[in-house]
Amino acid sequence: MTAPAGLQVAGEKREALRGRLAALGFDEVRFAAVDARKNSSLRAWLDAGRSADMAWLERTADKRMDPALVLPGGRSMILLGVNYWSDASVGNPRWARYALHADYHDTMEPGLVAAGKVLEETCGAAPADYRYYVDTGPVLERGWAARSGLGFLGKNAMLISQRHGNWLFLATILTRLEIAPDEPLRKKPLPASGDEPAGLLCGKCTRCLDACPTQAFPAPGVVDARRCISYQTIENKGIIPRELRAGIGTHIYGCDVCLEVCPWNRFARAGRQLLLSARPGLAALPLQEILQLTPARFAEIFRGTAIKRLKRTGLLRNACVVAGNSGDAGLLPALAPLAAHESAVVRAHAVWAVRRIAGEKAGGLLQTARQNEADATVLEEYADAT
Repeated sequence: MTAPAGLQVAGEKREALRGRLAALGFDEVRFAAVDARKNSSLRAWLDAGRSADMAWLERTADKRMDPALVLPGGRSMILLGVNYWSDASVGNPRWARYALHADYHDTMEPGLVAAGKVLEETCGAAPADYRYYVDTGPVLERGWAARSGLGFLGKNAMLISQRHGNWLFLATILTRLEIAPDEPLRKKPLPASGDEPAGLLCGKCTRCLDACPTQAFPAPGVVDARRCISYQTIENKGIIPRELRAGIGTHIYGCDVCLEVCPWNRFARAGRQLLLSARPGLAALPLQEILQLTPARFAEIFRGTAIKRLKRTGLLRNACVVAGNSGDAGLLPALAPLAAHESAVVRAHAVWAVRRIAGEKAGGLLQTARQNEADATVLEEYADAT
């Protein structure tokens, strides 16, 4: 299927479209041409097991590598960026900076709905001529963004913008419109596979690779989710491997270390945030309060945020790890009762944390919980001496 005649967008018409989309609240608007080149790096990454248990990536791999499977006849990709940088504190415990907003999936969607109407009104597109996504669709957003010149793929495997540093939410619109593409940042032929070379403008810098607390980068531009703090504290719904817990440090939800150390951030400035809603109060939550969250209090505090998807048990698990790393004996009165929590995942991490803080005195604090424990995973935490 191809777009009807008259749906080509170039020159002044393209720039008018860019302006209309930017006026909706998008800080970056770029265009890329959809062609037959296939991205091969995703398949290699999946085959190496570096996606951990994120099975949806495998299920949608073919679509991610071939936009024609998402929208037959798609000719162009519109890349939209929203700057979420601010100098607000990320707290202690530390939260990923993006999480200190209302859920961006929700707040950016109205902008995409409006963007679709713009395509219909100004370019003659029909509703069937486009698909839009905020991070959740079968689209390789970062690769297309690099192809459009919105940024480049850094050694930290993130899109890095020369204007916004590492701090962009990405949305995409795949369309049958034929929009004249923007140039990538470096005008040189891409590999035949369509892969974008990692570290295009990183030079010799390896700060992100060196700073990763859990050594999650087996190579520049390649992240192993199995070792990534963001994966372990958000996507992993089970037990966090013991050997990674100390590296998690004070990160209770996500991790920005490989973003924060990037020198390109010196150019970052706060954006308009027309499609965002800041929730900076989350960063002020003390760890002790988080350890004592009731279901009602969790729902009250995190309603409308991305953190709600983690659920209370996931957040308690993470809080136990952070508490164990803190060495703060003052947290034991809040931490020890979690060894009797209804969730075995929470109990396992609570036992680890109590033993890490209390040492030889942990036996007395955990005696009752230990006598009532029957779950093999939790019993392993009691038996482990580390």
